[in-house]
Amino acid sequence: MVDPTSDLGEEDEASAPRCASCGKPALGAGRRTVTWVDEGTVERRHFCSEACREGWE
Repeated sequence: MVDPTSDLGEEDEASAPRCASCGKPALGAGRRTVTWVDEGTVERRHFCSEACREGWE
């Protein structure tokens, strides 16, 4: 498994996950990810900033 905090294979805008709130690429130090398990399946949402993550709650 690659350390998610490393810059190895750093994503670019085209391959980055999209923010669940605004749709922008979720890249860089401001990126946030929320993960949970729902009926045995891992779910996750990516956000481009803390503000977008808070708006999703």
